[in-house]
Amino acid sequence: MARLFGTDGVRGLANGDLTVSLALDLAVSAAHVLTADAVASARRPIAVVGRDTRISGEFLQAAVAAGLASSGVDVIDLGVLPTPAVAHLTAALGADLGVVLSASHNPMPDNGIKFLARGGVKLDDAMEDAIEAGLGRETERPLGAGVGRITPYPTGVEEYVEHLAGTLAHRHDGLTVVVDCAQGAASVSGPLALARAGARVIAINHTPNGLDINAGCGSTHPEALQKAVLEHGADAGFAFDGDADRCLAVDHEGGLVDGDQVMGILALGLAEEGELAGDTLVATVMSNLGLLRAMESAGIQVAQTAVGDRYVLEEMRRGGYVLGGEQSGHIVLSRHATTGDGTLTALQVLDRMARTGRSLAALAEPVARFPQVLINVPDVDKHRTDDPELVAAIAAQGAELGNDGRILLRASGTEPVVRVMVEAPTLERAGSVAERLASVVRRRLAL
Repeated sequence: MARLFGTDGVRGLANGDLTVSLALDLAVSAAHVLTADAVASARRPIAVVGRDTRISGEFLQAAVAAGLASSGVDVIDLGVLPTPAVAHLTAALGADLGVVLSASHNPMPDNGIKFLARGGVKLDDAMEDAIEAGLGRETERPLGAGVGRITPYPTGVEEYVEHLAGTLAHRHDGLTVVVDCAQGAASVSGPLALARAGARVIAINHTPNGLDINAGCGSTHPEALQKAVLEHGADAGFAFDGDADRCLAVDHEGGLVDGDQVMGILALGLAEEGELAGDTLVATVMSNLGLLRAMESAGIQVAQTAVGDRYVLEEMRRGGYVLGGEQSGHIVLSRHATTGDGTLTALQVLDRMARTGRSLAALAEPVARFPQVLINVPDVDKHRTDDPELVAAIAAQGAELGNDGRILLRASGTEPVVRVMVEAPTLERAGSVAERLASVVRRRLAL
């Protein structure tokens, strides 16, 4: 049987794969796993619960809150808030666990349930396995005054924005910024935080109706942001995803500044200020060769992990590092947050602009992106990527590219797909190598 938890919680089609009964059962099991310390010390357990703007989040949040309260947990209902805000408040309010109802950048019909442990940190595999193992298990249910209470918490946005303001070293007065909120969870907090820092803020896609989250907007569709930055003559633009744990940027010329370039900007800034722990940036194997080259030139090491923010976080905790992330714009600044935070990322980039007086385009210039081609090869046996002919083909193409490119072939973690990624000095060359390798994958690993 396939594992229920993926790389970022339990996700699926709301009311199809992810049902009320599953949400309820997950909450009951999570309550027993994550509140054991509170119960052992005879302390009333507390959980905070927040969601993004999807219409399905309303009934799923109700189911999660019911499951927690029926297990004797007092629930603080945060309403609509970004994932990083829920993580922050889990720690700030001393809660035993946090829950986020969100499918992040996925389309509106999907939803997901993400659990956070005490302190607002993501769960490790062992905790997730324990929650999954507890599904459907009969447990003693509290009665009378033993059941939990569900209490609204109307000040969550303001407290989160105040937290973000406390991370800044400079005012952003004089900067004009466009922010694309993806009709998602940061539709209120994102523009408010940027304005609080002094920027003139133009918000787009910030009036969600429950049905339009990520629909042609946000970090997965930055075209609207690029157009708006040019129309308003803005200094920069930032695009979040549905739960605002990602951030991509746009410079004043309308050029896209991806997660690798944002990480490069922040790493160079922290290193200059002597605040980049271990002179190390943590990134995944999908990060562009241009980032690796730029960091090498600056004397910054790059610790590379498997794809997925949880692996980035694990490496950051292991090495005590303060900056890590993914090309997608999921960037972790661990001195201020326990997870990726799109609004925090935007504020720190603006802080760098204010400190240096340089444009976003100039700050991003050291991280020159190599053309990258990614081909997903479906309907293949992803467990046979060690096929001798395929390995030999990769070695031959890699030798041909030499130091001027890079090849990454990996199996998808969620579907029968093998991903072939090639970077080279030109798009044509990257595409040619990728097509050749994809052809070998189709022929050798066909189901």
